[in-house]
Amino acid sequence: MKSRVFNVLIIFALLAGCASVPGGTSLIPPTPSPDLPGPSIQVTNAPDVLNQLKGFFEAWKANSYDVMYGYLTDASRQTISQEDFVKRYRNAMNNLGLQDLGVEVLSSTLNPHDAQVNVRMVYRSSMVGDLTRDMTYNLRLEDGNWKLDWEDGLILPELRGGNTLAMDYESPNRGEIYDRAGNVIVSQSQAVAFGVNPAFINEKQEGTLIYELANLTGMAPGDVQAKYQNYYGQDWYVPIGEASLEETNKRYGVLAGLGGVVMNNYTSRYYWQGGIAPQTIGYISPLQPEQLDEYVRKGYAPDSRIGQVGIEKWAEEKLAGKSGGTLYVVGPDGNIVSYLGKTDPVQPSSIYLTIDKSLQYQSQQALTGFNGAIVVMERDSGRVLALVSSPEFDPNLFEPDNYNSSSGLGVLVNDPNTPMLNRATQGGYPLGSVFKVITFSAALESGTYTPNLEFNCEYTWNEFPGRTFNDWTYDRYMSELRATGEGKTPPSGVLTLSQGLMRSCNPWFWHIGFDLYNQGRVTAVADMARGFGLSGPTGIEGVNEISGQILNPPTLLDAVNQSIGQGDVLVTPLQVARFMAAIGNGGTLYRPQVIEKYMDANKAETQVFKPEAVGTLPIKPANLAALREAMLGVIENINPRGTAEHRFRNFEIKLYGKTGTAETGIPGYPHSWFAGYTDQQIEGVPDIAIAVIAENAGEGSEFAAQIFRRVVEIYFFGRPRRPYSWETSIGVTRTPTPFGFEGTQTAQPQKP
Repeated sequence: MKSRVFNVLIIFALLAGCASVPGGTSLIPPTPSPDLPGPSIQVTNAPDVLNQLKGFFEAWKANSYDVMYGYLTDASRQTISQEDFVKRYRNAMNNLGLQDLGVEVLSSTLNPHDAQVNVRMVYRSSMVGDLTRDMTYNLRLEDGNWKLDWEDGLILPELRGGNTLAMDYESPNRGEIYDRAGNVIVSQSQAVAFGVNPAFINEKQEGTLIYELANLTGMAPGDVQAKYQNYYGQDWYVPIGEASLEETNKRYGVLAGLGGVVMNNYTSRYYWQGGIAPQTIGYISPLQPEQLDEYVRKGYAPDSRIGQVGIEKWAEEKLAGKSGGTLYVVGPDGNIVSYLGKTDPVQPSSIYLTIDKSLQYQSQQALTGFNGAIVVMERDSGRVLALVSSPEFDPNLFEPDNYNSSSGLGVLVNDPNTPMLNRATQGGYPLGSVFKVITFSAALESGTYTPNLEFNCEYTWNEFPGRTFNDWTYDRYMSELRATGEGKTPPSGVLTLSQGLMRSCNPWFWHIGFDLYNQGRVTAVADMARGFGLSGPTGIEGVNEISGQILNPPTLLDAVNQSIGQGDVLVTPLQVARFMAAIGNGGTLYRPQVIEKYMDANKAETQVFKPEAVGTLPIKPANLAALREAMLGVIENINPRGTAEHRFRNFEIKLYGKTGTAETGIPGYPHSWFAGYTDQQIEGVPDIAIAVIAENAGEGSEFAAQIFRRVVEIYFFGRPRRPYSWETSIGVTRTPTPFGFEGTQTAQPQKP
């Protein structure tokens, strides 16, 4: 439910020289247009009594109870402290669920030193509708100012004598979140918080303990062991994760016999498998102190949990439904004095996402050990199938009833790796050589270049005055030379433009950036990048995103850097997956879609979201075909020339892609990129576009390309089919970090 700021507009008509004005003005709409003139008040005695009373109600409107207190007579302030006055109003308005306040002047009487104004108050409650009360406000002239002779019946007549309001809430369970096939991702459930006491672990059972906890909590086995490995032998509780009570009961016989396992039951909104797409789904938590007044006024119980980020926040109104309640007046003795109204709860809707739960979960595992992101979307519709950000976090930790929350939540919020950041949509990265598909397109569209135009791609590029730029082949050659005493990587030699993209020849693309700038086409590459959807939000609903950055190059050097995706270029993985999908589908840019539909409590569809085309790549069909052919060469050219050919050799799935290695300012630790799309054209199995980034991991062909392949395997075959080069088996790494894997040369900057 959208918040409405209640407004009070009082029109007082006071005839000059008259002591009394009988009759009433019409009730004023509570939220008038800001363009309408303010109330017209004829002043007969300064300061005017009605203007003073108006100020009191405007402070009420603004919840400025401390300001209201300043309008009270000295005698009234002797009867109640400012703290108690503020508390009385705040509690009453919150329990009432006040959303709006209307005031109608019925009559007024003015004497030299006192005045009386009769008004009709309409309290518009989010819980029990309208309450109308006729009330009399008495004012006195003190030190030249009109002051209100206050008593607690002016809050609401029923509260006279120290009575209070009490709302008995009836809150529905929050709506569930499902994947595209109806598999539950988030639900209200009985759950179990798992932990380990290392002092009681039986060494002979440890393998079973790790296996069972990994399966139940959705964690990788190595991550389970890493949680407690520094506490071996210590009598100390180490939180591990959570599982549903239903799944726990299936394994209870085994778990009960394992030393060191600690289980604590609780009931809560449960995020399955430790969080499926947690940065996208978000989490709920109790109302924070600064949120309490706002949400209680909307009709939430004070102990409610609300969506704080992600889809949980975006769809709060749908997922929460609406609490019902009964409003009572309670006497000072705690007994009910009267009943003021009742409303029934409104059941929430559930949300179905475009996310594929299995693909999402396995893709999260595919990125284990890296900081980075994976985006998978249907190539021809824009539906997002997986939105991975690593490291992950456990949204179950935000539930105070979860035994693991007290210790785990502090660790989470202070984690320097910022696991709660959605790197897929909020991570701004240099794109490196993946950006060359854009420079390639700008070159062809300029009319100056053709796919078959040739250029000699040497170790170095010297066109820029006074500077020498090294190609990645030179950096690779020098790395080999230092490591083995023999450099084996030759320069790429004479290449057509299409081969330049396939081989990711930096000099070719530096030359294009340099040449277009000198031709006066200063913004050609930047304009093409914006045409590919960069430097602006994608428009995805339900997920926070950043726009990234593509600037018109102010200097020739900036143009040269931009041509290979460096300099001031910043993109999100979601943007990259989207333009890769557009390349694959013939040029259509779709709004990425993560919400599939809403369903009400009766399982009826109430809103269905459809794919939405929002743009077209600014590239002619013939040039788009040339771009696709060059991207196919990245995968299939077997001289070997394609920069990722060795990663996809004999792979059954038809792929188009581009490697990227983006300099980060940390020598030896560039970001590893791979992005592309499939073209299998299998009926009932939509082709997909994928973008992968592994932060500071190394070369695109060494890391991101392998992760890309695994995601394709999961999508088409249901599971990974071969281990990474840094794994001993699928899911088991040789070392705990992606750096310096056994048998893997640490990559150098500029390798695409």
